Amino acid sequence: MMSVASANAGASSPAAPDIDLIKIDETITLRHMVAGPSSPKGTVLFLHGFPETLTVWKTIAETLGKDYEVHAFDWPGYGQSSRPSAEQFSYSPKDYAKVLKAYIEKTEVDRSKLVIYASDIGGLPALLLALEEPTVARKIIVGDFAPFNRPEYMYESLQNLKAEPKATPTRAYMNKTSDEILQNVHRRGLAPEAQYELSAKVEEDMKAFWERDGVTSADAFALYYSHFTRDEYYLEANIQRLKTPVKIIWGERDIYIKPEMGKEFAELTGAEFELLTGIGHFSHLQDPARTIEEVREAFSK
Repeated sequence: MMSVASANAGASSPAAPDIDLIKIDETITLRHMVAGPSSPKGTVLFLHGFPETLTVWKTIAETLGKDYEVHAFDWPGYGQSSRPSAEQFSYSPKDYAKVLKAYIEKTEVDRSKLVIYASDIGGLPALLLALEEPTVARKIIVGDFAPFNRPEYMYESLQNLKAEPKATPTRAYMNKTSDEILQNVHRRGLAPEAQYELSAKVEEDMKAFWERDGVTSADAFALYYSHFTRDEYYLEANIQRLKTPVKIIWGERDIYIKPEMGKEFAELTGAEFELLTGIGHFSHLQDPARTIEEVREAFSK
């Protein structure tokens, strides 16, 4: 597939984000977004978390797209990407890693100039892929995720999703309260003065595509969690194989996954760790300027 940089060769200004569909295999088609100038300085791929869609990256892409080729996609189970049955696709971190690998191959991204920025459920798949392919990116920026099975560092509902008998009722409750989740998930744990609103387009997209083909984003999230412990153990058992440069960022006010999780990961891997003062779980939504700066810094080193 031709990159956006090639497609817009000769253009005098950066391309606006282009949103389209890309077929990964017979089961998975992804909605993806690409933006960038004719001669980008590098490529950044953003990986969203729950309950987001690629729209959370649009404003950031418009800014970074002046200098870099910017990619983002909806994970299977989110936005307008495929929602196969659990018999067709497991929604596990390992299978998400395969989707990530296929996307990079399909778009013919230059891995030597690629920075992956992964949040929440995007973190473990990116690192699992890096275990198998150390040159998958020049750098991975990852934060506010759960690399290891440490339930004590996690929000109660997330702990409950990991195993029965609590997983099924927790999944049902999340589907029942989807409107409340979409309205408040990004604000929980923040001081009143740090509260922020999502853009109308982001809110509309997450709500409009909460459910498609009989599968909700909460269903996909719960299925991910049903395999989570297995894949966390795999990462921890093979952590010495992680050779791709990694930077860990973490919101100081993250109530879903405590910063201690990120600190432990940094200590075990020797990775750089940065605690973001006053920031919650969704740093790219609360302070997008900081996210932009993180990406620019990754390309400068």
